[in-house]
Amino acid sequence: MNFTQAAQSYVDKKLKDAQHAFLHQDDEAGFKALEDAHVIGQHSTYHHTRVHYEMLKFGLKQSDMKEVFGQIFRIIGAITKTAIGLLPEGNTGGANVSPFKPMPVSPANKAILDKIKNAQS
Repeated sequence: MNFTQAAQSYVDKKLKDAQHAFLHQDDEAGFKALEDAHVIGQHSTYHHTRVHYEMLKFGLKQSDMKEVFGQIFRIIGAITKTAIGLLPEGNTGGANVSPFKPMPVSPANKAILDKIKNAQS
């Protein structure tokens, strides 16, 4: 099983959590779920790009041009740089942080990443 397959259910869950929060007008919880999905899925070009697309949709919905342009830049990076491993570990993916800044991984996300790695073995 490759990383994309092993991460699928975890990224899907975080994206569903985000949709649920946005539906209930809890933008903070929704974006936090997107950030978690980013941290979990960033080693897969598919998931990495998919999460940035969801962040782009959020930026458009909020009319937040910083987020919109930041996500366009990040989508291009996700498509072109993920496969060669140019990833800042733990980066949450929003335009509110540098796309090049490594960040600490939360214990919850670390546990998920460990499960993904074990599923790959």
